[in-house]
Amino acid sequence: MTDIVVTREDGPTGGRYLTTIDGHTAEMTYSKAGATRSIIDHTGVPDALRGKGAGQALVKRAVENARAAGIKIIPLCPFAKAQIGKHPDWQDVLA
Repeated sequence: MTDIVVTREDGPTGGRYLTTIDGHTAEMTYSKAGATRSIIDHTGVPDALRGKGAGQALVKRAVENARAAGIKIIPLCPFAKAQIGKHPDWQDVLA
């Protein structure tokens, strides 16, 4: 998973994290809930990328960014919620 490159597109009300592997793109979208919270609302991973760590890489990057910015995450997306739940070291960013 260390070689998965994740990019971030950030706008005034939200944004998304993207990774493209072998021509297939996975994305995770988020909305901003004020200045100190971010809501992860959707993670989409194409079938071709399932099991390759793409979705986990997206959540990891969001956690790292939230931690660096002092923001808390509200994971409405079931996938993101499950990933954060599997990683005790990520739970400090939960709202």
